[in-house]
Amino acid sequence: MIAVDTNVLLRYLLHDDEAQAARADAVFDAAETVLITDVVLVEAVWTLAGRKYRLAKAELVAVLERLFSEPNIRFEDNQTVWRALQAYKSAAPVGETGSAKGAGFADALIVFKALRAASDSAETLNGVYTFDAALGQLPHTVSL
Repeated sequence: MIAVDTNVLLRYLLHDDEAQAARADAVFDAAETVLITDVVLVEAVWTLAGRKYRLAKAELVAVLERLFSEPNIRFEDNQTVWRALQAYKSAAPVGETGSAKGAGFADALIVFKALRAASDSAETLNGVYTFDAALGQLPHTVSL
């Protein structure tokens, strides 16, 4: 197994630098398992959704689903990332018309990582407490 940083993942996904994209492709096309950590995944999603690339939610979902479809890619916890992706896909917008936003992928990952940590500790998660109205729409959250 090898792991990649955010820049390698972004070059692989975007192919916006020909030389680096070719090297990133070689890493992902090798037979070795490629680990994408939670931090790398969240940084990549933030970058793709940010000012430079401005990917819409549907496009971000497609990118994440593509990563899941690749046989040699692993996440820190595939099931938790998958559950977060499903929650992110179904998160409804919250807020005033024109400025409404839904919970982000990072928000969903926070919730499902917390659920996993509680489960691993044989404890019950009594909620992820938040001031964020969009995050508060996800299951297992408590709005303050």
